[in-house]
Order: sequence, then C-alpha cells, then structure tokens
Amino acid sequence: MNSLTELGIGFLIGMFGMTLGVPLLLGFAKLFGLYVTIRERECLVFVLFGKVIGSIEDPGLHFPVTQLGWRAFIVRFFGKVHRVDMRLDQSYLRSQAVNSEEGAPMGIGVWYEMYVSDPVAYLFRNTDPRGSLGANVSNAAVRCLSNLPLEAMMIDRHRMSLTVRNDVSPKSQEWGYRLGSVYIRKVHFRDVGMIRQIEEKVVNRLRQVTSAIKQDGANQVNVITSTAERQAAVAFAQARALRPRIVGEALREIGRDPEIANALFQMLETQGLLEGGTEIVLVPESRSLQADLLAADPMRPRPVAPPPPMPSAMG
Repeated sequence: MNSLTELGIGFLIGMFGMTLGVPLLLGFAKLFGLYVTIRERECLVFVLFGKVIGSIEDPGLHFPVTQLGWRAFIVRFFGKVHRVDMRLDQSYLRSQAVNSEEGAPMGIGVWYEMYVSDPVAYLFRNTDPRGSLGANVSNAAVRCLSNLPLEAMMIDRHRMSLTVRNDVSPKSQEWGYRLGSVYIRKVHFRDVGMIRQIEEKVVNRLRQVTSAIKQDGANQVNVITSTAERQAAVAFAQARALRPRIVGEALREIGRDPEIANALFQMLETQGLLEGGTEIVLVPESRSLQADLLAADPMRPRPVAPPPPMPSAMG
C-alpha cells in the first residue's frame, strides 16, 4: 500500500514538473534566441551594438543561430530585435487646398495605400516614414493638381491619381515605405459663397428646365387635343352628310308599300302630338259635332225645372 502511494505521488510530482518545466524551458530558449516565430507580413530585424546583423521575413518557426551564429545568443542582451509590421495600410488626406485654372478655390481628398518594402530602410533612414509619406502625398497633390482646368478636376480623377502616385513613389522607396494605390476620392469647392451661387444657378436652371418641360408637355397636349377635335369634327360632319341619304333611302323603301307608308305617317303624327303636349278632344261618331260642343260648353245656361204645384185648401 505504501509503495502504491509513493508511486502515485512520484507520478504526480513528475507531471507537475513537466507542466512547469516545459514552459520554463521554452521561455529560456526564447530568451536566449534559440527560436523565433514570425507571422504573415511580418519581419524581425536584429541589431547588435548599433549594427544590423540580419533579418528574417519568412513566416513560421526559425532558429536564428543558423543565420546569425553565436550572435543569436547575445542579441537580446546587448542588442535589440525590431518586429516590423509589413501589412498593407491606408490613409486619407482631407480637403487639400488647390486652385483651379479659373482661380476657383478647390479642396481635394486623397486616399492612398502604403506598406513596408524594406524593413531596414524603414527603421533607420527616416524617423517618421508614415508622416513623411503623408506630407509628400499632400505636397504632390497641391503641386501637381493646382492650375488644372475646373472641368478636368471634376471629371478626370483617374489621371490626377496617376500623376500624384508617379510623383511620390520614387521618393518613398528610398525610405523603405512604398506607396500603393492612390485615388482622388473627393473634389469640392471650399468657398461657401461660391457654393451658394452654384446652388442658386443650379436651382434656377432646374426651374427653367422644369418650366420648359411643362410647356412642351402642354403644347403636345394641345396639339393632340386639337388633332382629336379636328378628326372628331370631320367624322361628325361625315355622319351628318350621310344621315339625309340614309333617311331618304329608308323612306323610299317604305313608300313603295302604301299601307306601310300610311301606318308610318300616322304613327309619326301621333308621336308628334303626344310629345307636343297639346290637348286632345275625342269626338264620338254617334252624335253631331255641334251637340257635343254645346254639351261641353261650361258657359251655356242650363234649363231650370218648374216648381211643383201647391196643394189646394179645399181638398
């Protein structure tokens, strides 16, 4: 029982020692420069006694002793290891003041990319390569894009971007900080009064164009309306010209049969009397017209019947 206990305690002590020993061993190995790890787009520059003794750019696990020799063990104590980020970066310069050929004060926004191409030159040839690159881009934009025609500034941004990039790239390469893409992102007016005048002109022009469009539409509507009215008038005139002929042909066909013609004319005469609103007096055929008129006259005096005889006193 005691042997098993001692074996378990020994195993636990061994595992605890390995758990603590491996990180400590790796820490001492890294401290003395036995190995280094490098990420993507990253570079290590080794400086010993103020002199660059080497650099490693390939990502992965490396053993500096294979490249630096015995100096790899003391570089962390008597020198310095610079870790340089070589990833692509970008920046934007807002409203760079330029003047057009016509004298209009303009503002230009420049967007550009940059990355480290030479880590040693980036570290030791310029104390502030990023600030210097931004200043060069700003100066190149002002120097190369001033006195351009206003129309070219507002339209041809691709050519202006190439002009700025070609002017800055040679100088930036000397510092190990290479310029990437350059794009003129925004061109605007800097004078508030000029902006308001342009807005007023644009508004007035829009009003003129709107009025012209409305007038043209009204003219088109009038032309269409007048054309339709003329065509309708022609069609109605043709219909009125055809009506008498059609009616005459129909009456001629009806007149060929006397019975049909008499019935038609009687019906038309009756319809005219009914629609005219005149009073109609119906006369019976059994009595004479004079007797009927006298009977219907309200002003004619009617006969009064004699009074009945008075009874006699003798009876």
